[in-house]
Amino acid sequence: MTYAEYLSGEPVIVTAALTGGVHGKETTPHLPETPEEIGRAAAAAEAAGAAVVHLHARRENGERAFSAGRFQAIDEAVRRHADDVIVQHSTGGTGAPLSERRKPLGTDPPPEMASLDMGPLNRYDHLTSENTRGTVDALYDEMQDRGIKPELEVFNDGHRNEVHGLLDRRDLADPVYATLIFGPGTLTRPTPRNFLAAVEGLPDGALFNTLGFGRHQLPFGTLGVLLGGHVRVGLEDNVYYRRGELAESSAQLVERIVAVAERLGREVATPAQAREILGL
Repeated sequence: MTYAEYLSGEPVIVTAALTGGVHGKETTPHLPETPEEIGRAAAAAEAAGAAVVHLHARRENGERAFSAGRFQAIDEAVRRHADDVIVQHSTGGTGAPLSERRKPLGTDPPPEMASLDMGPLNRYDHLTSENTRGTVDALYDEMQDRGIKPELEVFNDGHRNEVHGLLDRRDLADPVYATLIFGPGTLTRPTPRNFLAAVEGLPDGALFNTLGFGRHQLPFGTLGVLLGGHVRVGLEDNVYYRRGELAESSAQLVERIVAVAERLGREVATPAQAREILGL
């Protein structure tokens, strides 16, 4: 996707990342953790303009959960409260074995989409999320077997190369959908020049989703809108609305990027339009 897509009026898909698997209510009391809280947050994000909700599961104590049963409870809450939003499960997990990371794909019905981390990344001072090619291939094969579209999470330039490698090893259905992630540490450094290089380095015909961590969420979301891509916002990636002011909800962050898109003359995709664009 390019500036030409922006000029052509291609609708922008907004994804709301509601919860995440790292910080909890100790960081912001507004972060949803229980299935009921996540279901209500999904409905609010959809009402604000999100077509996709990116979901993580938490145990009762707030720690990350991988079990299909916990994801099942969340999905049921989302479907109970929301209207037609697309459900996307996370399969990422620092230090978690492949057997655990498969579990979010095992709900009935399966999610329409699931994330697929494209390579290793450092977490904190002593942890690494490995994401070997064997793990990537195994998770991809599981998604293909269950009719789940992978959302390829690209944290740096090496991961972008791995997207090309996955296409050499596997036959991904068009369109390929990659989330370009910008921020500190192992992530691509958040500069406009790096953003342009990341977009240009994707396989021909790939769609891209834009994710800026923390204070980069708004400017990089705006860049994504202008370059004809799609955008992810939410409390998983950024807990502030502005410096020193916590966001009240993921829906508030969705409303802000929707207002940006509309001010720039770009239509915001409904869930039905998003399914058509993504080939779900």
